[in-house]
Amino acid sequence: MASETGTEVTDETSTEASEQSLLGTTEVADDRGAGPVASTETVIEARHLDVFYDDVQALQDVNIEIPEKQVTAMIGPSGCGKSTFLRSINRMNDLVDAARIEGELLFRGKNVYDEDVDPVALRRKIGMVFQHPNPFPKSIFDNVAYGLRVQDMDVDEQQVVEESLKKAALWDEVKDQLDKSALDLSGGQQQRLCIARAIAVDPEVILMDEPASALDPIATSKIEDLIDDLAEDYTVVIVTHNMQQAARISDKTAVFLTGGELVEFDDTEKIFENPEHQRVEDYITGKFG
Repeated sequence: MASETGTEVTDETSTEASEQSLLGTTEVADDRGAGPVASTETVIEARHLDVFYDDVQALQDVNIEIPEKQVTAMIGPSGCGKSTFLRSINRMNDLVDAARIEGELLFRGKNVYDEDVDPVALRRKIGMVFQHPNPFPKSIFDNVAYGLRVQDMDVDEQQVVEESLKKAALWDEVKDQLDKSALDLSGGQQQRLCIARAIAVDPEVILMDEPASALDPIATSKIEDLIDDLAEDYTVVIVTHNMQQAARISDKTAVFLTGGELVEFDDTEKIFENPEHQRVEDYITGKFG
């Protein structure tokens, strides 16, 4: 059974062993002695990735290297495969019977589709936040603690919930009402709560599928500021239909166009100011899409 957090509720006996074989971490020291800095190490890599839904090809021959602790935006017209790629990273497409994957998708050098990879362990390290806020009909506290309990994590719940809400820029707004139903929060608060729930289980990567598309401009601005802060500790991959948003918040931008083709991937500034491909320039300038 799959929960809305992107974490499966299954037998957890093989989770720790799978994580040990799947995962590794690298920290790059600042030469000035000021502590760790953002690394350019590749965390996620696709190699000749094809995704099919029955006989329909949603992604074709995607090759990309996503760097650590940066914000990578996926843009492109509707139906171009952005969300399909995002869902492939933590094997959410496993939940779609018609989906079929060919090629490789690596997380820290390990193909996540190898038979010895436990999807539960994978989704603990690669969390997901969906387009529409999806808090559970539970208290604010229980929402954030949900993943900790499902995965039977031996942690101080109170401390983790507080830290997660602080990282999600929500603590000051809810610290005196943790027993209140999460459904009573505003839309923007609910989305930040879902982000807190995702980071509570200590992931390395946070996937976001148009996390601000259902929010008003003020709430959207808060989410964008939060994404910038999260990139200090996490690798963030975001799908957005809003090209201006991608330009504002991302370090790297991948442009998918019709047919599930990744046409260009580069520094965001270059994509928006001097793309290599005419098709990308036409899309960015609004000539199609």
